[in-house]
Amino acid sequence: MVLRAFWAYAIIFCCLGSPVEAAGIQLLDSDEGLAGAIWYPCAEEPKDVPLGDLAAIPEIRLMGVKDCPVTGTKLPLVIFSHGRGGWFTMHHDTAEALADAGFVVAAINHPGDNGNDSSQRDKMSVWASHPVDMVRLLDFMLHGWKDKDVIDPGGVGFFGFSLGGYTGLVLVGAHADFRRLALFCKEADKTENCERARSGDVPPSPQPDQRIRAAVLADAAMTFAFTPEGLSGIKIPLQIWRSELGGNGVGAASTALTASQLPGSPEIHTIPAGHYAFLAPCSKQLATAIPRICTDNPPGFDRAAFHREFDASVVRFFREHLVSDGKTR
Repeated sequence: MVLRAFWAYAIIFCCLGSPVEAAGIQLLDSDEGLAGAIWYPCAEEPKDVPLGDLAAIPEIRLMGVKDCPVTGTKLPLVIFSHGRGGWFTMHHDTAEALADAGFVVAAINHPGDNGNDSSQRDKMSVWASHPVDMVRLLDFMLHGWKDKDVIDPGGVGFFGFSLGGYTGLVLVGAHADFRRLALFCKEADKTENCERARSGDVPPSPQPDQRIRAAVLADAAMTFAFTPEGLSGIKIPLQIWRSELGGNGVGAASTALTASQLPGSPEIHTIPAGHYAFLAPCSKQLATAIPRICTDNPPGFDRAAFHREFDASVVRFFREHLVSDGKTR
């Protein structure tokens, strides 16, 4: 219940303010494996959107227009993957900015590893299942969504944070070797994952999805799984964001090393803050209730100001690489 309440209040209070034009919002609530939301261009005024059964408490709202008709055709699509124990709304400000700019955005809760369901959170199986979840979401958006005809299938992007950043790396061509975890397990560590890594009883590296044409990855977790050779299979444009202070199991030195080993010429940004700075900005109410994810380091770091820059940069990057004429809305 603590995690349910945590992410529920995050949805309520972590808002940047209304976008210039509302994001249309369709809720995905008929399939536990595809529980989340779709944001897209809409020409109506924004208002509160209740999440119904997707919410941990009835009062949860998003800002947008529920079931607004989609505006536009041949729209680029970006799928979002949250971090460990996260929620499909935790980057809602970025989703709203993309929708306002003419993109379709889809995000879901990873089954077994989200704010409501932690049954698989510490299992090695989620390292394999998270990428599969995203492939399933992409299949749905291109073939099963009722408005699928508005999507340009040649303009698919990926956004991932933390464990979602790892998910993006493997989906765009990196090869993960989970046996490498053993290099970082202390001899006395007899946890299931360390024992599996020592024995070699690990899942194979997830398969890439060549439909993804560009990716934005923030503070990617599990960088231990990648060698320079393992990263060499990435062939698409990347925008990489990393925090100087890290946190929540993501080390700044590790993200810096991985960024330096990426092939090609990725666009790399480093911010003078910690891991949670990439989450949507917190209101005073949330900062009081859950200071752990709302207290930025160093003191004085302005998360709201950073997100205005961050969201604009993400929109610009995807526009450059997913839209044939470089223009959306």
